[in-house]
Order: sequence, then structure tokens, then C-alpha cells
Amino acid sequence: MPELITPTVRLAASFRSAMADFIAEGRGGPGDDSAMARNIAEFGARWHTDDGLAEFVAELLRQGDPARPAPPNWTHTSTYWWADGERYLGSIRIRHEMIPPVLAEAGLIGYDIAPRERRQGHGTAMLRAALAIARRMGFDRVLITCDPDNVGSRKVMENNGGVFEGEQHGKLRYWLPTG
Repeated sequence: MPELITPTVRLAASFRSAMADFIAEGRGGPGDDSAMARNIAEFGARWHTDDGLAEFVAELLRQGDPARPAPPNWTHTSTYWWADGERYLGSIRIRHEMIPPVLAEAGLIGYDIAPRERRQGHGTAMLRAALAIARRMGFDRVLITCDPDNVGSRKVMENNGGVFEGEQHGKLRYWLPTG
């Protein structure tokens, strides 16, 4: 049964396969300003090696560690992987604070489902599990944004009680309860 886990090199083979699929669909290309694109730009050339993947996993863990400084003008971000045994299914990121850049555009939670795993309910289940974590972090509700043409993401948010607020800076904005 799929569950949220801490990123781990144990899922190397399926993670690498999913990343190849993301890149093949154009993620990380021109105009992609997502967390996925930043990960591809910084680590994509190295995560095919065991050391490179270990560096990437360590960086994800560092980003969520409140004992370390947050990036300038940003907040800590905890990343979880949605996995079924040894199979990587997707990633979800929970930002620790509702700071102005988060409220203006990014939203508190961002997620990606591996292309081969889409339309199987993973996005809805993964977000539901992440909402429980956000609740434990002290959030009663969270803002999530998506591109207007991302029908799958809109359905994931709506399936989790998301209420459409409107469009701002080219992103659709949904508020979701955490409890």
C-alpha cells in the first residue's frame, strides 16, 4: 500500500526511471519554474550515480531541517516521496511557513506524480496524507496553486476539499482544510 516516506536512495531505480519520464515530457525545460525543474537543473546530471543520488537526497533532507538556515527570502520545505514498497510514485513538498512568496504564488504544498503512475488516485491519496502532516505542523488550511491547464492537479485539490479562490499571477489558487 502506498505511503509517504522520507526520500531514500533505496528507491534509486524507480526514482531514476520516473525522472527520465518527467524529463521526456518536458519538465525542466525552458519556462518551467517548478521545484522539479530546479532539482533537474541542479542534480539531474548527477543522480544517475549512487553518490549523486545520495547528495540529492541529503539536500532534500537539509531543506526541511529547521536547525539549519532557510534559503534567503524563503522557508524550510519538507519533501516526502509517495512510494509503494520499492516503487517511487511521486513527490510532495510542504513549506513550513506562509511567507509572502508562498502566499503570492507558490502555495504551501507542491506535488508531482510520476508520469506512469498518473490517473490511479495517487495524487489524491498523497495529498490527503500530506494534509495530515500540515495539520500536525499547525496549519488549519493550506494554499495550493496550479497552472490553469493542469486539470489533474485541480481534481486532486478538489477531491481533498479544495475551494477555488481565483486566479493570480497565472496560477489557480485553492484553499484546502487540513483536518
